[in-house]
Amino acid sequence: MNKIILIARREVLERFSTRSFKWLMIIGPLLILGLVYLFLSTTTSSKKNWKVLIMDKKEIFDGKLTPSKPKNLTFDFINAFVEYDDFAQNEKYKDYDLAVQINEKILSNKHVIVSYKERPPENIQRHLIYFVERRLEEILVDQFTDLSVDRFRDIKQSLKFNLKDANDPRDEKSTTASWVGFGFGLLIILFVFMFGMTVLRSMAREKSNRIVEVLLSSVKARQLLTGKMLGIGFSALIQFAVWTAIIGFGLYVFRLTLFPDMFSAGFVADAVEQESLISELSNQSPFVELIYSQIHYTNMLIFFTLFFIGAYLFYGSFFSMIGASMGSESDGQQFVIPITMLLFMAVLSGYYHVYYPGTVLSDWLSFIPFTSPMVMMIELSNGFEDGSAWQLFLALLILFVSAIGMMGLAGRIYKNGILRFNHRLKLKMLIKWTKK
Repeated sequence: MNKIILIARREVLERFSTRSFKWLMIIGPLLILGLVYLFLSTTTSSKKNWKVLIMDKKEIFDGKLTPSKPKNLTFDFINAFVEYDDFAQNEKYKDYDLAVQINEKILSNKHVIVSYKERPPENIQRHLIYFVERRLEEILVDQFTDLSVDRFRDIKQSLKFNLKDANDPRDEKSTTASWVGFGFGLLIILFVFMFGMTVLRSMAREKSNRIVEVLLSSVKARQLLTGKMLGIGFSALIQFAVWTAIIGFGLYVFRLTLFPDMFSAGFVADAVEQESLISELSNQSPFVELIYSQIHYTNMLIFFTLFFIGAYLFYGSFFSMIGASMGSESDGQQFVIPITMLLFMAVLSGYYHVYYPGTVLSDWLSFIPFTSPMVMMIELSNGFEDGSAWQLFLALLILFVSAIGMMGLAGRIYKNGILRFNHRLKLKMLIKWTKK
């Protein structure tokens, strides 16, 4: 056991001595944060205050919309209509972002046109609709009923239409949440490929320069293989931990700088006072609430680590087989292609599961060790029904049992092929070595 730990420690130190490993540890998460910032900044408006022109030619609203001044909206009234071109280009209206047309038949046709120069975010749209509807209610109550406004709002029953998927009436399979799991699964596949290739190149290099002959004089072949696999895998976990810390800190900074008002107590109190759903008003971009409110990072990170370990040991066994059995450093590249295709199929299985989660094939893909890391991360992001979480643990069990089996098979090939040189790697040879 001590020899395995020493070999693993040597592999970790070797990884940290290379510039590429250090640069990837820093640049990788910064690139991801850059993409997240670019995405959020392009789907979220940077405007803090929206100026609205209310065109009320018949003065139906009587120059009033709301008794208290909204935080993000400023209203001005004119008793005239302005054409679209004039509103867009006339210097007189350059300071206005939105224009609301209150036509003379609004009390009967309930029709309002809102024109904009820059499309307002979802929360601004809902604010504006809310204020116009509330003011219209006051006018209707005053003209057509003897009720007070508060009494009218108590007995008013608005129709609420909810679209339901017959195959998922509880909306438990959100496509957006599925793509979150797909992203975590894709990161697993990326790390497995990166560090699997590291295993292969390390073995091929040591075999070509004959260092392995010196190592095997003091340790057993299986000890050398196990130590190498564990050391490189531990390096991957360290790198992932650094990525998590940097990305987590970056998202926290984004929250303080990009969306400070959305999470403040004042904004929430304002939303409650206006009787709107907080989730609706705080949602400048539909992905902001997803990132900061809906993702259960603790569960996702814990099972990400477990599935990565299982996937790395499983797929890493294939890479170690090729690295140990190739006759030269350039040999065996043809056998890397099938492994790459398997990883690509795992990504495709995740894409398939996002759109067809209830099929028989998706159920099978959840437990097959080649695809379960990707598919189960998608399942986890959507959540499991009561009493069905056993599927997650069964998939983990199958993955780790398969990984242990593949490690044993890789040990046989490693033992038989690591000291063979200048031979052509053939599939028949690999099968023969697995029987020895």
